[in-house]
Amino acid sequence: MIRINLLPHREEARKARRQQFYTIAAMMVVLSGLVVFLGYTIIDGYIQHQESRNTFLKSEIAVLDKQVEEIKRLKEQSQALLDRKNAIESLQKDRGETVYLLSELVRQTPEGIYLKGLKQAGAVVTVNGYAQSNSRVSTLMRNIEASEWMEAPKLIEIKAVMVAGRRLNEFSMDFRLVRANPAADQAANGAKKDVKKGSEKP
Repeated sequence: MIRINLLPHREEARKARRQQFYTIAAMMVVLSGLVVFLGYTIIDGYIQHQESRNTFLKSEIAVLDKQVEEIKRLKEQSQALLDRKNAIESLQKDRGETVYLLSELVRQTPEGIYLKGLKQAGAVVTVNGYAQSNSRVSTLMRNIEASEWMEAPKLIEIKAVMVAGRRLNEFSMDFRLVRANPAADQAANGAKKDVKKGSEKP
């Protein structure tokens, strides 16, 4: 009977399997390292791309902020110029109203009334003075009510006083100016021109 010793063959097979295991394990380690490196590279690329986009957006936002500041400054300058223009127009309008006010007040003040003060606050005018009688003050109020440039007279106070040995009535009253309507004035002027042209026709 022939006996064969298989121990060396089994040992060699065991060594071969062990060597194969080590080789596969090493390949898995290398493959895992490659996967990790590739993933890190891709993620780092995304991060760098996002950082570059963030930097670009920050620079664009800075540019837009400068433009917004410039627009705000231009709006403030424009508003300041508009306010100055309105102030000048208001002064010119008030100057014309003052002329009309004084002229109309002289016409509507009856005899026996002596004005000593006049104060204007916007469209409200306050006057004070002396009257020989209460009826003179009533006449002044009626004249103001009938005027085209003045309206809503209101007596504030009236009292008897002695002035230079004479008994007079000291009074204080206010009224409102009638603001001119530019559109109405223009229409009225146009109507006057049309009437004038019509009257010139044969």
